[in-house]
This record gives sequence, C-alpha cells and structure tokens, in this order.
Amino acid sequence: MRKYLTRSEVEQLVQAAGQGLNARRNVCMITMCFIHGLRVSELCRLQLQQLDLKGRTIYIQRSKNGFSTIHPLISAELPCLMAWLEERKTWSHGDSEWLFPSRKGGPLTRQQVYHIFTQYGKIAGISIVPHPHTLRHACGYALADRGADTRLIQDYLGHKNIQHTVIYTAANSQRFINVWEEQQESSIQPILSSVSGR
Repeated sequence: MRKYLTRSEVEQLVQAAGQGLNARRNVCMITMCFIHGLRVSELCRLQLQQLDLKGRTIYIQRSKNGFSTIHPLISAELPCLMAWLEERKTWSHGDSEWLFPSRKGGPLTRQQVYHIFTQYGKIAGISIVPHPHTLRHACGYALADRGADTRLIQDYLGHKNIQHTVIYTAANSQRFINVWEEQQESSIQPILSSVSGR
C-alpha cells in the first residue's frame, strides 16, 4: 500500500484546507509540512524564533536524534506563510511562541494535527489517509524526482541512517535515464552488434 501523497494530492489537500476553518493557518501548516518534510512532533513544536524572514530561512529541529538543519524558505511557501503571520496577529493568543498555535495559544497536539489532515483529506477525496508522515514521504519522493541525490535528501530530511532515505531514490526511474550516455553507447555497440548478428 502506498504510504505517501503525490504532488497532485498535496495540492488537493491544500485546496480543501483553504476552504475550511482556520484556513490560513492550516494551508500554511500543510504546505510547510510537505516542503520541509516535517514529522508531526516537529510540526507541532515549530516556534516563531526558528524563522528568519529577512534571511528567508527556517531552522528545522529534528526529532528522533536526527540532524537539525537550516532550510531556505522557498517562494512557493512565502505567500501563505506571510498571510498566516498577518492573521496570527489578530488571534487572542497572537503572542504565542508557537508558529501554529491552537486557539487557546498552546501548541497543536498530535491528535489535533491528525484530525485536521484527515478531515481535509476526506473533503479532497484523497484515497490515502493523509497525515504528516505521508507528506514527509511525499517530500522525499518529490526531491528524488527533481534529481536530488540520496545524501542530499538524507541531510534535508535529517535522517541519521541513509537506509531510511534510499527508498526515495530507489523508486525514481528517472535516475536511469542517462545511464547509457552516447560515449558509453559507442563502447557497447560492438557487443550489441555481435549479439544481434547471431
């Protein structure tokens, strides 16, 4: 059974969240969860101080003893992040330290996040139940599809063990496209000719 969302499913999830309660918060939360490959605990514990809007970076503090890293804030996420930060100021607990607070001001719980993701997954008609880890996997596969190598994806997702990362690049058929370059093809042409001549 597939354990990740496709890019189109991520887009469907974001669109569904955009029509619901606390839309700006939830759209930003889903978008950043996908782009930065966040685990649910990492998502819940994100704090405002981890953002550097001037430098357009975010400090990702990984759980499970993973490698914590600084990620760029990419152009695809900045509009929804800025919209959420503006709305956040109007909340009664707008001074909360948490990037994605609940209406009571504390961090969202794992259960609340799972409920939000599941709710909008149903609205979007996604066959797989979405949760942060399906978006984390979606991030890994999307990076592999873009040609990122295994070591880069490992660092980006904060994996200590590269065996947790190879699933993304191993499933990417695009990595085989340039295996037989023209120069290599010329060196195997006599072999192919001798085989076809038999």
